[in-house]
Amino acid sequence: MLQAFDALLEPARFKDYGPNGLQVEGRGEIRRIVSGVTASLALIEAAIESGADAIMVHHGLFWRGQDGRVTGWMKQRLATVLAHDVNLFAYHLPLDAHASLGNNAQLGARLGLNADARFGEQDLGFIGTAAQPFGSAGALAAHVRAALGREVTLVDPGVGAVARIAWCTGGAQGYFEAAIAAGAQAFLTGEISEPQAHYARECGVAYLACGHHATERYGAPAVASHVAASLGIEHRFIDIDNPA
Repeated sequence: MLQAFDALLEPARFKDYGPNGLQVEGRGEIRRIVSGVTASLALIEAAIESGADAIMVHHGLFWRGQDGRVTGWMKQRLATVLAHDVNLFAYHLPLDAHASLGNNAQLGARLGLNADARFGEQDLGFIGTAAQPFGSAGALAAHVRAALGREVTLVDPGVGAVARIAWCTGGAQGYFEAAIAAGAQAFLTGEISEPQAHYARECGVAYLACGHHATERYGAPAVASHVAASLGIEHRFIDIDNPA
């Protein structure tokens, strides 16, 4: 299974914040895999309850600069995975970037956006158009709200009709300036920090913060389902709600 994930996502191409691939080794035979966004204790326990031999997530257990001690929440999560001999696979930026199955591609598909170019560091950002322009940034925000089922934080500088839209899932507020340079009239991501509101107003580009978790729910199940089908094993996606 590791070879199948690596062949699809090509993690060696990326400079990332943590290890991609098999983070915790479990039993050798995998007949059922559960996918989710984050390797939280709730997801791990739900996966075990469903009979999973492996878990595949976007946010794994280990990150660069992390305290290396296995205490507290880390002990709970790691002990549970090890006690049940479950494999844990995690792919961060490679999962964001995949051209058809990744987080950005799948978010675009859910929102009806057609990417025709990439932008930003490591070409993670997508930019393109919808089938029909949105009459305003507010109309775009309402469309996103309905598609993702959560509130959207909108900074609308009054741009009028919105045709050229850029997006990058999760905590990609740092990609806003690159999106502006790429010609976007609106930028969608998961989060907003203090400077982005000013950039939006001063540059005349709408900014939509649509939820870190909400924008990254789609890549892991798409990739895990694809790999599971190719290997002839069962797959189930479990969504652990997160308001972030």
